[in-house]
Amino acid sequence: MKIPGTRQTIDEDDVQAIVDAMHDPLLTTGPRVEEFENAFARATKSRFAVAVNSGTAALHCAMHACGVGESETSTDEVIVPAISFVATSNVALYQNAKPVFADVEPDTLRIDADDVQRKITRNTKAIVAMDYGGQPCDYAALRSIADKNQLMLVADACHSLGGAAGAQPVGSLADCSCFSLHPAKQITAGEGGMVTTDDRELAAKMRAFRNHGIGSNHRQRQKQATHRYKMEALGYNYRLTDIQCALGISQLKKLREFTRLRNEVATVYDDLLTGCEFLTPLTTVPGVRHARHLYVVKWNAEASGVTRDEAFGSLRDRGIGVNVHYQPIYQQPYYQRAIASNELDVPHCPVADDVYESILSLPVFPGMTLEQVAYVVESLHEVAKNAELLRRAA
Repeated sequence: MKIPGTRQTIDEDDVQAIVDAMHDPLLTTGPRVEEFENAFARATKSRFAVAVNSGTAALHCAMHACGVGESETSTDEVIVPAISFVATSNVALYQNAKPVFADVEPDTLRIDADDVQRKITRNTKAIVAMDYGGQPCDYAALRSIADKNQLMLVADACHSLGGAAGAQPVGSLADCSCFSLHPAKQITAGEGGMVTTDDRELAAKMRAFRNHGIGSNHRQRQKQATHRYKMEALGYNYRLTDIQCALGISQLKKLREFTRLRNEVATVYDDLLTGCEFLTPLTTVPGVRHARHLYVVKWNAEASGVTRDEAFGSLRDRGIGVNVHYQPIYQQPYYQRAIASNELDVPHCPVADDVYESILSLPVFPGMTLEQVAYVVESLHEVAKNAELLRRAA
């Protein structure tokens, strides 16, 4: 790709942090894990942070800590957004619960709080809100719904680290907030994830869950001069290494700058695409600090003369790493089979079904230049112009 859809920014100090960690006696369950957790908690104004090895693991830990699917005969339901990465709903299935899909807002693609309210049943255990593209959801509305119905509220904040709702940073807006440290995200640890919470008990449950259900780790037992440990619950190996945490600590120091640069790219897109007849950028809600993980537009096939998929192909041919985020989860083959066999309810999400056919993600990353943004916008116009020329020739 001449211009990738996204790209991590790794500096020499990041590399040196990894090298330094490699010289330490403990490459995992060492002191850098706690250091990273503490720094992440401070950055998100939360009391606790739990480091894990992926954003998916973060979501799974949150489901466990929130008590989703605690019994083998569970009838628990978890309300999730129709448009998200599959992990958002898969983690409910991991916990023997049923994902119930809520529709999204047409102009932001965030989960629609009104539809969440409509989808609640006596079996609903939790709501998972995904901060689509980096824009925090309407947590005031979702918190009101959750409290009224005695539900746990989980933020899938894998897109939104660095964002905020008013004065409240992402990470402090839900019972548990889950982050990804994949190279495509705001900061990276190579792979990795984090969960933030203000609840000490939830944090303790997640720390055990990431370590096979065992409440202590090797370093803690070494300090206590004991070989004994207790496995109180079934858990997984979701630990994050000290090597990855060293990179995460270094990257976290640059989060504010990375967020600023991403927003600068988005502002240039906004300016250059003003008045464009064949596409519409998604709306940014007033009072929200957008983390700009994605810059998504809705492609108008009628105005441009080409479908979204045709535009996608043409832009890729020009070396531009456009993408589509995302096909509604329930349209995936696994979910279609589950729906056909009555294991899952038939979703009613007309906005998600409709908007999927038009959404297109344009490249955005901290190191993106003005020339690259201009090339993307110029190529968008060329795709539409060429379609118009072909129509006239026909």
